[in-house]
Amino acid sequence: MTIHALGAPWASPGERQFSLPTSLLLKLALGEAPEHVPSIRDVTRGALAAAQCIDGGPVDRIVVAFAGRFLAVRPFSAVAGRWVPGQAHHGYDAVEQATGVARTLLLRVPAGTPIGALCDSLAQLASVESVTPNYVAMVPMDAPGRLAPVPPAARFAQDARALVRMADAHAIERGDSGVTVGLIDSGIARQHPEFVHAFRAGADTVRLEPGDLSPGVQLLSGHGHRGDFPEDRFVGHGMGCAGIIAAEGVAMPRGLGGDCRILPMRALAAARLPGNAHAVGLGAIADLDRALKLAVDLGAKVINMSFGTDDATIAANRPKPHADTIAYAAARGCILVAASGNNGSVTRYWPAAYPQVIAVGAVGDDGRPTPFSTRGPHVALCAPGERVLTSAIEAYQLATGTSFAAPFVAGAAALLVAYAQRRAYPLDGATVRDLLVATARPFAPGAADGCGAGILDAAAALQALSGRIDAYEAAGDDGCTDKEGSADDG
Repeated sequence: MTIHALGAPWASPGERQFSLPTSLLLKLALGEAPEHVPSIRDVTRGALAAAQCIDGGPVDRIVVAFAGRFLAVRPFSAVAGRWVPGQAHHGYDAVEQATGVARTLLLRVPAGTPIGALCDSLAQLASVESVTPNYVAMVPMDAPGRLAPVPPAARFAQDARALVRMADAHAIERGDSGVTVGLIDSGIARQHPEFVHAFRAGADTVRLEPGDLSPGVQLLSGHGHRGDFPEDRFVGHGMGCAGIIAAEGVAMPRGLGGDCRILPMRALAAARLPGNAHAVGLGAIADLDRALKLAVDLGAKVINMSFGTDDATIAANRPKPHADTIAYAAARGCILVAASGNNGSVTRYWPAAYPQVIAVGAVGDDGRPTPFSTRGPHVALCAPGERVLTSAIEAYQLATGTSFAAPFVAGAAALLVAYAQRRAYPLDGATVRDLLVATARPFAPGAADGCGAGILDAAAALQALSGRIDAYEAAGDDGCTDKEGSADDG
């Protein structure tokens, strides 16, 4: 998405997306990643120092020619080594290597380095698979992204929950505390009464610093947090999503995910843009990607991503954001859900547009797609996203945007996972997408091109899953009584 208030510096000619002026992401080809470059986890915790060289050859020479000097770390820890101090960059497995997360380096360069030209030069090397500026995403994703206080009398309204048949869904499946939804967002308010039991210990991956942003942009909460329950004191975007997924029903409807748990991953810093009294969330691509991989490694089965980058703002020769971490999460069996975007046009936002991701648009209470909902052939279905009653940092809010439609689908996915686990049935992202799309309810009459199959119907999806499992079990029973004999046949 274009962040109009962050007018400079652009990465290079052809870029419309703001990127950090002092960092870039470099992915080396298979077999080219050096073993000595440490993980950012170990560097941040003081176990190791960042590397000052990469290959002792062409990569180093090009970076030094443009930047004078640099520091290099691995943004992603190895799942096998992350808990051993000083060893988080050792033991990457085949999935980490194949998807590229084991081969990605985060380079820190001095301010004034021509990031775009440096990326273009590095991309010419045979040892480099891809290189990209460290773009910045913002929530809300363009207009509307409105958050408004809720009158006390409205707090028990079921509003959008009836549209997705939440009560009927909970009559079938109440959710399971063993199912975790990763929430990559602006953080949480742990003491909120709606979340006494809902939060698991998560992480904070924000590494933005005041010098990373344009003059006039005030960084309210950025780098330096290490808490397991990362706090949001300014934005409220993450809390809005959390309430839709897992609120306990104290003074608002329960979360659609029922008894599921939320893994809070703070990857969006709080900032105030010039002329705007309200805080927004800003997230560097590297921070968002670290949160995504870490959520997978910490056991999240469903991941909600209510953020995105407009494809039209990225130069044609740059790799699309989040490709490797999305591939990694999908390879680990995660169910990925993302907001489609809020610009009201036919376009692609990343990560929503990846085929492994369930892209979610927004409908109003009337069952029609909202004018702001981003459209396209990649959009799977829609969910309520206009004046949705949900939790805020201190109380409650009415939230508008596809950011708040996606959590309905994430909550429904958590119910499907819980039900499948109770019946020992394997469930992956592709199956969940098929179930949600096949059971979506029709939109109300009107234009709905590019808005997906219809409106989320959580109860119908559970019923369809039940039927699928019944058929699976029946086929299995038939297989046990065929003519090839039994275990008692000696």
